[in-house]
Amino acid sequence: MIQVNNVSLKFGKRVLFEDVNIKFTSGNCYGLIGANGSGKSTFLKVLSGEVETTTGEVIIGKNERLSFLKQDHYQYEDEEVLNVVIMGNEKLYQIMSEKNKMYMQTEFSEEDGMKLANLEAEFMELDGWNAESDAATLLNSLGVGMEYHSMKMKDIPVKLRVKVLLAQALFGDPDILLLDEPTNSLDLDAIQWLEEFLINFNNTVIIVSHDRHFLNKVCTHIADIDYGKIRLYVGNYDFWYESSELLQKQMKESNKKKEEKIKELQAFIARFSANASKSKQATSRKKLLDKIQLDEIVPSSRKYPYIDFKIEKEVGKEILKVENLTKVIDGKKILDHVSFTVLKGDKICFLAQDDFVKTTLFNILAGKESYDSGSIEWGKTIRYGYLPQDNTEYFDSDKNIMEWIGQYYDVKDETILRGFLGRMLFSGEDVFKKVSVLSGGEKARCMLSKMMLEEPNFLILDEPTNHLDLESITSLNKGMVNFKGNILFTSRDYELNSTVSNRVIEILDNGSIIDRVVPYEEYIEKKNRD
Repeated sequence: MIQVNNVSLKFGKRVLFEDVNIKFTSGNCYGLIGANGSGKSTFLKVLSGEVETTTGEVIIGKNERLSFLKQDHYQYEDEEVLNVVIMGNEKLYQIMSEKNKMYMQTEFSEEDGMKLANLEAEFMELDGWNAESDAATLLNSLGVGMEYHSMKMKDIPVKLRVKVLLAQALFGDPDILLLDEPTNSLDLDAIQWLEEFLINFNNTVIIVSHDRHFLNKVCTHIADIDYGKIRLYVGNYDFWYESSELLQKQMKESNKKKEEKIKELQAFIARFSANASKSKQATSRKKLLDKIQLDEIVPSSRKYPYIDFKIEKEVGKEILKVENLTKVIDGKKILDHVSFTVLKGDKICFLAQDDFVKTTLFNILAGKESYDSGSIEWGKTIRYGYLPQDNTEYFDSDKNIMEWIGQYYDVKDETILRGFLGRMLFSGEDVFKKVSVLSGGEKARCMLSKMMLEEPNFLILDEPTNHLDLESITSLNKGMVNFKGNILFTSRDYELNSTVSNRVIEILDNGSIIDRVVPYEEYIEKKNRD
């Protein structure tokens, strides 16, 4: 259990949240949501004690252990992987370290013997004998094989270090588990395992995530940061979304009835205030009128960008034909005689255990990288747009947003450009920010803006949801569903994959592919059964 009493947090004049009173109880999983900058990650740090509150207090149940997923793997560069996981239970790890030091002593006093006996008792109480096997099980479940367990963190691949930190947070059955973007950099198998782990986890979990399917799968409650408040809703993300939409609708309808009543009263007062026989009635109606207050419908701090991919020219019969495409890197065939044909209406989701393989294929298709053999034949009517996972080269510029976007749009009218950028959430003075200093989310919206202005009829999108908030992901999802051309894409967002794609191509470890014209969910279900 973790209780928040009258907590406020202010940075100068800026108020992140105010007078928050929430009790997070055992057996529940809470999804913490809010617009970018609303303070989600900061609130987790408040709960963990890393950030002090301006007012109020955070109370944790007596003898309860809190675990917080940390993203800084550099902190453990010289530590062995298995030890890093066990460090998740700080008390247990300290006891293990102290025990090992004592056993290395050549001489023991009676006092040392007593101390060691106490350490052994605590070690047993904390289930220390199973610590290494439990840590190994967590690592294996997340896809970190035994060959890495005794290696130092600095010597294993970066994508595995993220999994090690997640295993550290989960280790030792913590009473309170705080997870900030736990699915970042996880492959689909690891995400599915984590979902099942959290569903069966009996203690308190609080999660920040941009993955809608993940929130729907694991959450029993949603804690929504908006208007500087944090409100608690029972149910998963979809239930919260539908409930909040319904609430807004009800408030508007309630206000509409009140507005009608006010108009009726105002008309009565106007007609009869000069009539002596009705003056008392008019006065009483005016008093009633003065008491009616419209409920204040505060616009949500959430803003949804307008993402709509128009096409300049319809696609013809021939779209894209790839035959026997082969690519060798460092002596390994990462693409081995890959062949597929894109047909009209295809929106294909690409899967692979290694992100590098998918990115290499997309770079080859977009003409950014060479290949060793095979052929790529684009249809004459096709004009493709490419959204790379790494967009760094596009923002190595001294231009501001207005100048940058103007490169991709023939119309130089500032009013039109401002209108377009406003729909992509760049308003006011924002349009004069240098593109070199933009955040990851702002750069992603710039790249989507560029693609919309180019009006291609074929999209190649490599992890398009990276750096986007839930609102932008929702808008992008709708834009991809409504797009009239073809799409090749790769994404970890389950809902986007299942609602956009009509076909799945999986690139296997040996460089070959499995190509199935089935919905994404059906493909994943069959894969899990197999």
